[in-house]
Amino acid sequence: MRFLHRLSIRARITLGSLLVGALVLSGVAVVLHVQIERATLATDQSLAAGDAAPFVSDLRHNPDEPPDRPAEDVLVGIRAADGSWVVDSLPRDVRAALPTTAPSDEVTLRLRTDDRTATVVGIPVANDDGSFVVWAAHDGRAGQETLARVDRSLVIGTLLALLAFAATAWLLSTLALRPVGRMRRTADELSAGSTDGHLPVGTSDDELAALARTLNAFIDRQREHAERERRMVSDASHELRTPLAALTARLELAHRASGDAVALERELRAAEDDAARLVALATTLLELNRLDEAGPPPSTAAADLVTELMGSIDRARALRGAGVRDIDFAVRIDDPERHVAVEPAAFARVVDNLVANAIAASDVHGVVRVSLDQAEDGGLDLRVVDDGPGVPSDFLPQAFDRFTRADSARRAVLGGSGLGLALVRGIAERAGGTATLENADDGGAVATVRLPPA
Repeated sequence: MRFLHRLSIRARITLGSLLVGALVLSGVAVVLHVQIERATLATDQSLAAGDAAPFVSDLRHNPDEPPDRPAEDVLVGIRAADGSWVVDSLPRDVRAALPTTAPSDEVTLRLRTDDRTATVVGIPVANDDGSFVVWAAHDGRAGQETLARVDRSLVIGTLLALLAFAATAWLLSTLALRPVGRMRRTADELSAGSTDGHLPVGTSDDELAALARTLNAFIDRQREHAERERRMVSDASHELRTPLAALTARLELAHRASGDAVALERELRAAEDDAARLVALATTLLELNRLDEAGPPPSTAAADLVTELMGSIDRARALRGAGVRDIDFAVRIDDPERHVAVEPAAFARVVDNLVANAIAASDVHGVVRVSLDQAEDGGLDLRVVDDGPGVPSDFLPQAFDRFTRADSARRAVLGGSGLGLALVRGIAERAGGTATLENADDGGAVATVRLPPA
């Protein structure tokens, strides 16, 4: 088996075709040999029986007359019950090989001596003069020579057919694997970075074409992932550079204000804010990375998610400052024990991000409305509505992409780093749900997260 594994696919296909062809052709050759041998034996038996028929008839119908003498080329012998030969034209070696006892019924024997192979028919005959056995022989050398010639032809034909099988299998496998060779060469070029194309797809709609299309789709996904990772690294570097530069500047100012306690306190607090922004950004990036690697999330009872919702509302109310007048929420849960496929902490992050975005987008002294409804199938629908100016329509399709934010002087309309909605969508999709953002008819934006039952 290790030897086969070292062979190429083309060689294995050719070898397999040879083995199958050898088995089939050998079976056909054996069947033909047996059929021809049986036909030869039947012919010899018929000829021998035909030679014996006149003598059997004479013994039965003319017992008083002595049997006629056989013709020169007719091999017939009539043996009486006492072992004497009434008529004898059989060859000596054939006669010596005959059984000494009389058969009870007609028999056919295939006798092989040093000189010949003969087919002998023995027919017992009884009349008024006693019992006799008519033995008629037919020399089978002609049939054996014919069978030998046929066997030689079968052997030669089988060998030629096997060679044709091998050549055909090699040619067909070469033609069939030619697209594989082209794909391999193109894959080498793609891996070397010399081209950004795709693997060639053959004109035939066969398995290799389907494989090429599947691999091309895989290549497109890998390129998309690589491009997304490249953009993410670039955007992350850009996002980290600003707070790092600000933090460095704050620390330099703090050094200069070392003799002024008030100024030093002010700069240190500003540095703490910049450090907090860095920590928040790094935490969000880490959570997004974990979402990409995550397996199936654990399930949580709806009652526990209601507790997380209320905690997020409390935190938002404590931090809202003068941005909005109030944050209203409504909860409609019919089955608190029904489980949803999301972690409590992840659900809290979803609420925190959406409420923070709504507060940032709302008008001064506006109201943010949050609702959590249980659907008929046991899933949860979270809606966060603000009364701000809404989201630019051209930004809605990319609102959930990483590091994307609405314009207006990089105002934090949808989150400070542009990662909040990306994290919301990642958590929702990991749970098997969806996240959408749209503008309300009467103004403001509506963020909706659908979480299916576990």
